[in-house]
Amino acid sequence: MSIKLKAGIRSVAGKGAARAVRNNKKVPAIIYGEKKPPVAIELDGHSWIQLIKTPGLRTKLFEIEIPNGIESAMLMEIQYHPVSDAPVHVDFKRIDVSKPITVTVPVEVINSETSKGIKMGGILNFAVRKVSIVAKVDAIPEKIVIDLIDLNIGDGVHGSDLKLPAGVSLGLRQEELAFVTIAGKVAEEADVKATAAAATKDTKAPAKGAAPAKDAKPAAKK
Repeated sequence: MSIKLKAGIRSVAGKGAARAVRNNKKVPAIIYGEKKPPVAIELDGHSWIQLIKTPGLRTKLFEIEIPNGIESAMLMEIQYHPVSDAPVHVDFKRIDVSKPITVTVPVEVINSETSKGIKMGGILNFAVRKVSIVAKVDAIPEKIVIDLIDLNIGDGVHGSDLKLPAGVSLGLRQEELAFVTIAGKVAEEADVKATAAAATKDTKAPAKGAAPAKDAKPAAKK
């Protein structure tokens, strides 16, 4: 579902002009990309501040209505004032809605309270919280979910294990990333036992027919 915006055209660019826009309760912005000239625009400040509270805004298609027509774009960056934290500039990138694009979406874990491994004392390591995906804009999910309920201590979820919606594929070099692992003593103890078993196997008595040990006594005569 797209987000519709109305924007005015900024006739003058530069820091001074942008400051004047902000003083007029507007937010300066720019639309660029698709081998077309950039367009400097201004957004209603109050409406934009309310809109940026919307979850998953960076995965949405924006249909920006300007005097010259409608621009299809995605939100790329919001710059904030270092003191007031108010938005001071916005970047939009034009997109071709008929072609897949590469975007980054958040990763969310669920069922941590009921996860088998965590209930056994395992520790959740949520290492990678965003994933790069490729999809057409109308197929982009707000987030990718990882269900922890069946994970045991020592288990992990890599990019190749992620459950992606139809029409969505992983971006470059995402398959081998370890997004989630559950560490704990059970896995460590299993490693110790395996090492001990291997050491015991190596120190067993020699097989039948092997030469006697150097200090072994000869068998008594019958």
